[in-house]
Amino acid sequence: MGSMELEHQTMETFLRWAADIGISDSIDSSRFRDSCLGHSLSVADFPLAGGCVETKSIGVSLKIFKICLLIAWIDGIRRGLGAARELKKGELVLKVPRNALMTTESMVAKDQKLSDAVHLHRSLSSTQILSVCLLYEMSKGKKSFWYPYLVHLPRDYDLLATFGEFEKQALQVEDAVWVTEKATAKCQSEWKEAVTLMKELDLKPKFQSFQAWLWASATISSRTLHIPWDSAGCLCPVGDLFNYDAPGDDSNYSEGPESAIQTSSPQPISTANECRNNEEEAGPVVETQSERLTDGGFEEDANAYCLYARRNYQLGEQVLLCYGTYTNLELLEHYGFMLEENSNDRVFIPLETSLYSLASSWPKDSLYIHQDGKPSFALVSTLRLWLIPQSQRDKSVMRLVYAGSQISAKNEILVMKWMSEICGSVLRDLPTSVSEDTLLLHNIDKLQDPELPLEQKETEAFGSEMRAFLDVNRLWDVIGFSGKDVEFSRRTNRMMSKWRLSVQWRLSYKRALADCISYCNEKMNNLLRTRDRIRDL
Repeated sequence: MGSMELEHQTMETFLRWAADIGISDSIDSSRFRDSCLGHSLSVADFPLAGGCVETKSIGVSLKIFKICLLIAWIDGIRRGLGAARELKKGELVLKVPRNALMTTESMVAKDQKLSDAVHLHRSLSSTQILSVCLLYEMSKGKKSFWYPYLVHLPRDYDLLATFGEFEKQALQVEDAVWVTEKATAKCQSEWKEAVTLMKELDLKPKFQSFQAWLWASATISSRTLHIPWDSAGCLCPVGDLFNYDAPGDDSNYSEGPESAIQTSSPQPISTANECRNNEEEAGPVVETQSERLTDGGFEEDANAYCLYARRNYQLGEQVLLCYGTYTNLELLEHYGFMLEENSNDRVFIPLETSLYSLASSWPKDSLYIHQDGKPSFALVSTLRLWLIPQSQRDKSVMRLVYAGSQISAKNEILVMKWMSEICGSVLRDLPTSVSEDTLLLHNIDKLQDPELPLEQKETEAFGSEMRAFLDVNRLWDVIGFSGKDVEFSRRTNRMMSKWRLSVQWRLSYKRALADCISYCNEKMNNLLRTRDRIRDL
């Protein structure tokens, strides 16, 4: 049996198992005995970005439409859930009963040894306990109740904590490198604290290793959904097949003096990892419940996790789930992917200490540049005030600042010039330019795609970073001099995927800075032309 046939068979087994324990995409779960899907949803493979493909999914033939999402590179596709019929916004699309959720509570209830051991280690966090329980169930193999689900969990993840030294340094930006180091250190610390419990459970050495802990920790971080009785969340069979959709234009956040500025880190919405509730999208198909999450949540009256369509979907469209409001760096940290277009992304620039003291009306994390290069309302307002002499900061000026109004043409020119110069300085201090990163990303894609062979002249033009990657993986002598195709090891492919994410992230960061320079220069030129016309009158 080929690998594709085996995968298809194990998926069918998983969906039958899920149906047997009550998971269903239909209100009447008794109608579908062979699979938990088929009425509203179907498993399918989707392109990572753009394009339109035909694919056979479990139970229904789907035409996959354009998916504007860039996730970790896995042969150009990503498994997800597609609409098996036309779906209406707010319609129930999946119901997972409490007994099917993989939680610390449900796992210890089925195993006295695990229950006794966990009871003796209450000093561990709920996330650490859930990670140990997951590894314990993995160690059981086919004897685990959740085995049909466990075999479909990813073998690898691309979260920042899994990045090696090469991929970490490839991020280039100091803040991003620090976040990566912090994530790795946290993971190592939590593993060391949990080792005693794993030994008491007699886990095999491979399940006690740091690599196994990295896998379990990444699984918990990227796949758990929020539940009210355990802050670690739950693993939700079938429910975690939904891919990510960023909050739309109707999210609760907007900028400007007449609306609330986002001032805090992401909050829980439909996953256990800092997701946010978009309450404005209550659908007409279901009862209005201001407490219920639009995308999904555990509902006490149903004693199940219920997931809803966040918008209307046509037959074959990928049905997506909003995890919440995240920057691209936060998506990498918690989920292991980033978005090519992310309206929630932020770029922070170095600011004078004295400037922060003037920004008391806005938190520090509101002083940023949007992905499209436009500075935030709070950043512009703070700079307007900072660049006015202290003797001139009277009540009339303060009113203009807090209203988001221009103080004077001269002040506005100073603000735009200052931002343009700072962004230019940051770009010049980084090791590579936008054009160099664009070329590097292109070369990485060619290395990953066997249908795009590298020409000899292309390998001869490789930059130092590409050469360093090939040297680290002992491939330069093979590719660099001959240009011939090489079948990469699994380790090399995983490293390359993470490296690509690093380059992709820093390129997005630099483009935002470059766009900010263009934005500021255009504003300055317009102001100068207006001033000159007034002088000529």
